[in-house]
Amino acid sequence: MKKIVLVTALILQSVIYSQTTIAKYAGEFLAIGVGGRSAGMGGAQVAIVNDVTAAYWNPAALARIDYPQFSLMHEEKFGNLLNYNYAAVAFPFDKNMTFAVSAIRLGIDGIPDTRNALFDGLTGEPIDDIQNPNSRLDYSKITEFSNVDYAMYLSFAKRETSEFYWGVNAKFIKRDIAEYSAWGIGFDVAAWYNPTENLFLGANLMDVTTTMVAWSPTGKIDLISPTLKTGVGYQIQFGKFYAMPSLDLDIRFENRQYSSNFNIGPISFDQKIGFEFAYNNLVALRMGYTDVQQFTIGTGIKLPKLNVDYSFARFSGSADETLGDSHRISIILTLEETRFLRK
Repeated sequence: MKKIVLVTALILQSVIYSQTTIAKYAGEFLAIGVGGRSAGMGGAQVAIVNDVTAAYWNPAALARIDYPQFSLMHEEKFGNLLNYNYAAVAFPFDKNMTFAVSAIRLGIDGIPDTRNALFDGLTGEPIDDIQNPNSRLDYSKITEFSNVDYAMYLSFAKRETSEFYWGVNAKFIKRDIAEYSAWGIGFDVAAWYNPTENLFLGANLMDVTTTMVAWSPTGKIDLISPTLKTGVGYQIQFGKFYAMPSLDLDIRFENRQYSSNFNIGPISFDQKIGFEFAYNNLVALRMGYTDVQQFTIGTGIKLPKLNVDYSFARFSGSADETLGDSHRISIILTLEETRFLRK
C-alpha cells in the first residue's frame, strides 16, 4: 500500500508546480492514433488513410471521402489499465470539400487517493510523510480519482486539384487528474498528394503554432511542440488482390534524443512501418512495426456499408514479463447510397 501512496504523490506532483515549460510528453496522448486499421499497420497511415479517421492522421485526406462516414473505436491498453475511446463523423460538401468532427477519450479510472488517509501509528495524528516508519493507512479515508485526457477535432479538407488536397484541424484539449484540470487549443495543417495512380504521399504538421495547455488551479502551463508527420504508401495490384506497404516518419522538435529511434541534436525521428494485404476489397490482413519497436497485427472485413477492423499488440517489459496485451476494435459506417453521394 505504501507503493500506492508513492505513485499517487508522484502523479500529482507533476501538476502542482506553477511554471511554463516546453514539456516533452505533454501531448503524448494525442500521438496514440485512432482506428483499427492503423493500429494493425503500426500507425503508418499519413499517406494511405482514406476514411473518416483521416481527421486525425491527415485531415487533407478527408477530401478522399465521397459519402458520409461515422466511426467508433474502443481499445483496452496494457491489459485493462487504460481505456481508449474514439468517435468521429465526416460529411462531404459540394464537389471538393469535407467537414468532420472527432472526439478522443483516454482514461485511467479508479486510482486510489491516499492523501488524506495517512496517519502516525503511534500518535494517531495525520501525516503526509510516507517515509515515516510509523506511517499507517486509514482505509476508510481512501477515495478514488481518475486521470482522463480528452480531445475534440474540428476538421476541414479541400480538393485543390485531382492530385493535391489540403486540410486543417482545430483541436481542443481537456485534461483532468483529481481536482486539477487543464485546457488547451491547437491547430494542424496537412497535405495529401497522389502523383501517380498507385503512389500516395502525405504530411501533417501537428500543433503548428505550439499548443498551450494551461492547468487550474496551479497556473502551470505546458507547451506542446510541433510534430511533422510524413508518410508514403504504394498500392500493388494483381488481379483481385492488392498489397499496400507504407512508411511514416515522425519528426519532433522536443529534444527527445535517446527515447527516439534516432536524432540530430534536439530534432528526433521515429519511423513506423505497415503492410496490408487484401482480397477483392473485402478481407484484409495487416502487420506493422511501431515507433516504440513493437510488432502489431490486425485484420479487417468489409460488409455492406460497414467496415470492421481489429488489431492486437503485446508490449514487453523485461525479458520475463509483459506490460499486458492491447486489443483495439473499430467500425466505420458509410452511407453508401446515391442520395448521399458527393455532388
